[in-house]
Amino acid sequence: MCRSKHHGGRSESTSSLTFLTTFLAQFNFPGVLSMLGLTLKETARLLSEGKTTAAELCSACVARAKQVQELNVFITETYNIAGQQAADSTLRHRQGNRLHVLDGIPVTIKDAFSTAGVRTTCASRILRDYIPPYNATMVQRLVDRGAVLLGKTNMDEFAMGCGSVDSIAGPVRNPWRYNFKSRHQEQDSQPIRDSCHDLKAKSMQMRTMHHHVTSTEDSDWFITGGSSGGSAVAVAAGICKAALGSDTGGSVRNPASYCGVVGLKPTYGLLSRHGLIPLVNSLDVPGIFTRCVDDTAIMLGALAGHDPKDSTTVSDTFQPFSLPEDIDITRLHVGIPKEYHAPHLSAETLNTWQRAADLLEDAGARVSQVSLPHTPYSIVCYSVLCAAEVASNMARYDGLEFGHRGSDHSSTEALYAQTRHEGFNDVVRGRILAGNYFLLKRHYDHYFIQAQRIRRLIADDFRKVFEGGVDILLTPTTLSPARSYRWFVQEDNRTRTEQEDVFTQPINMAGIPAVNVPVALSEDGLPIGLQLIGQSFQEKTLLTAAKWLEQQVNFPHLQLPDP
Repeated sequence: MCRSKHHGGRSESTSSLTFLTTFLAQFNFPGVLSMLGLTLKETARLLSEGKTTAAELCSACVARAKQVQELNVFITETYNIAGQQAADSTLRHRQGNRLHVLDGIPVTIKDAFSTAGVRTTCASRILRDYIPPYNATMVQRLVDRGAVLLGKTNMDEFAMGCGSVDSIAGPVRNPWRYNFKSRHQEQDSQPIRDSCHDLKAKSMQMRTMHHHVTSTEDSDWFITGGSSGGSAVAVAAGICKAALGSDTGGSVRNPASYCGVVGLKPTYGLLSRHGLIPLVNSLDVPGIFTRCVDDTAIMLGALAGHDPKDSTTVSDTFQPFSLPEDIDITRLHVGIPKEYHAPHLSAETLNTWQRAADLLEDAGARVSQVSLPHTPYSIVCYSVLCAAEVASNMARYDGLEFGHRGSDHSSTEALYAQTRHEGFNDVVRGRILAGNYFLLKRHYDHYFIQAQRIRRLIADDFRKVFEGGVDILLTPTTLSPARSYRWFVQEDNRTRTEQEDVFTQPINMAGIPAVNVPVALSEDGLPIGLQLIGQSFQEKTLLTAAKWLEQQVNFPHLQLPDP
């Protein structure tokens, strides 16, 4: 095959693109046929067979990112770094030295993961110019396997939120039903610093995009969910094949549901938290976004395993697995928690949940109602534990060692106060205040210890259900399809979080795995996702059931025009 030459990431030949278009025609995908619409697994096959190159793929993904830049996916773009990584991958493929199935695959990283030489902000002013000296373990494992890192994705500040709207970079917009032409705005860009280092500590330049909602007329788009909204949109819009997020109370599954992608929250301790800037240490879990369940299994196999830098990771060796094509669910026992028939559950979501349960039962699975009696107390319990750990974790941001520093040097106390007032938004400051209140000596037993007791009861609920013979649980992921931004901001962050995390948050309390699977479109054309919940370290069983459901529903993924 005639290969095109690349200069500055652009192809000077159309022969390979013509061939690629012909090759892709054999895939039965709706809408525009392009490699941007393929899964990670399918794309890796193209790369391994020499049907395209990592450089061509990277160029196409960057073009897509620029095409949909008004969605505000990135806080920091690393296109130059990605171009170099893609060129290195192309050479390895040509020499027959592919590192891994992820070699040459474009990915994005939530801006809560430390990246060596690349700005890591947590969407907060206090870390606006912070450049870590090391990679988070999850990032390093992607780099070691040859993945191409396109940028750091937008999020709620310090992952505190469920809409991805509270960010110094502005809100992330959901690509579903988004009217690009009528809402196009000019985007300003500028270098982060005069000198930066890439993920291999090489000097490279990066750009940062600044976006703002300028009027009420620009607020009728749909939210992405949060806090990992940028990563979910990156996968949904075809910018990348997989993305990293973090999940403390649903921050991967919630945006995965709203954006129509697969979102996995693994068992606590299966993926390393080293280098993930913490929100709630005892609940935080790195999560995975992909287009399909097979891709999630591939990513999990590349990322899971013990990390000596994180004492909370399990020491047992993780065995990567692939999922079968022909899946027999006749021995599967599926539980339907009665407590998840929550107030404000939309009729469309409820009907989708019921249809999925019928599908499983009609295929031979045993489906039965179960009870998780302490579920109603989970959100209140989470509010106390989250605020308490936030108060502790945020204490490190004092303006002395790194991050934003105030200008009032009249005293140490004045410097601290100004730095933290300027550096944190109202949501973060509110949780710090609440957490310190809960941790006062006179309140500690009444709030923090009591919340820990309730957390144990919530975990015991799941344990008893699984010990009773249930293999997985089937629930909604969110109360409804994505809501409009205008509707979402009518209530404060805390209220929305209590509403939107009702189905996802108890899973973090128990430390067990769960995955969102996009199942249907609403009457308004928005994704509806369902959540499958599994037993600790039984990700293979969980993902196998998720793949079966995925095969049955044949969800119509978002298709955007080629850039």
